[in-house]
Amino acid sequence: MDSWASSPSAEPDIFCPFLKIPCCSEQQKGDWGRRFGAMMEWEVVDLTSYLEGCGDDQINAMCATVSRTLRETGALVVKDPRCSVDDSDRFLDMMERYFQMSEEFKIQQERRHLHYQVGVTPAGVELPRIMMDKDMQEKIKNMPEEFRPTIPTQADPKWRYMWRIGQRPQITKFKEINAEPVIPEGFPEWKQIMDSWGEKMLSAVKVVAEMAAIGFGLPKDAFTSRMEMGSHLLGPTGSDLKCHGKKGTVFAGYHYDISFLTIHGRSRFPGLSIWLRNGQKVEVKVPLGCLLIQTGKEFEWLTGGECSAGMHEVVVSDRTLTAIKLANEQNHSLWRVSSTLFSHIASDAILKPLGHFADSSLANNYPPMAAGEFIEKELSEINLKG
Repeated sequence: MDSWASSPSAEPDIFCPFLKIPCCSEQQKGDWGRRFGAMMEWEVVDLTSYLEGCGDDQINAMCATVSRTLRETGALVVKDPRCSVDDSDRFLDMMERYFQMSEEFKIQQERRHLHYQVGVTPAGVELPRIMMDKDMQEKIKNMPEEFRPTIPTQADPKWRYMWRIGQRPQITKFKEINAEPVIPEGFPEWKQIMDSWGEKMLSAVKVVAEMAAIGFGLPKDAFTSRMEMGSHLLGPTGSDLKCHGKKGTVFAGYHYDISFLTIHGRSRFPGLSIWLRNGQKVEVKVPLGCLLIQTGKEFEWLTGGECSAGMHEVVVSDRTLTAIKLANEQNHSLWRVSSTLFSHIASDAILKPLGHFADSSLANNYPPMAAGEFIEKELSEINLKG
């Protein structure tokens, strides 16, 4: 990994939400909390033991941790031995080179007629949900000021590239969602790197999905069987910090993902904040070699609302500015690339609360609906489907 990307923060314990606040006075803790938002100790779930088939008691305990954490927070930090730092770096290096290409070049990979579900989505296309969703706006008004998101005033200035991962169904009602991939010219390594990193992250998601099902008391394949032939997408974003590097710039406005589970690798520039189910805002720093998983709307649907889709935003922060300064000093790219994969339930499968979740008091809010129909409806609301 590049030295500037992997160098520790000057104040690592302050910035990292996955570590304890270091020993200090109560006054200092209060000052840090007001300055940087929620700090908490998150357990990193190492998937190695599950993959190696450890004893039933240990597996059941791990699965209970996964399901409980997803239910209570909507987010989970995992370590998968199959997803290496070198793999992540190769992916980030290539995507930095791509996003640095001219706008004229990148526009050649745009597929507007396919709802931007493959190829590139230019900056200024995707509308943050918070700009249109009146209910969401009212909820924000009731949040404590220190936990409120930054309200955007325009479409997201980020670019995104969608690359399909895994097989797609030969027969489907939702052809646009399952379209063929787009490969840019001049990147002979593109397919191998995208497929390799995407498949590894998807494999981690599938293990977490199995563990969550076991922890929830559902059949082991309750989720993964519905993910077969799903419209899984490796969807890295590119944000130009040279042009949009001012503190407070919103690259991705407050929103939830329409996916089943979203998995984030480590970015070289901070900026991602998430909201826990208790309403606390946490600025994320993914530990080296780990992955962050958030629940999406499809997961919320299948659990009858007992698990909520995780809210998040990407905004230029003090930590982003520190990383920009370091990158400038070492002449590195100022494109902030996110390493994000959206896993999905198969488009033609029916979304509905599963097993005992069908008896939830909220289950009526999640009527049976084809996953593809749900996705198309959601894409329309954020300006990605005409």
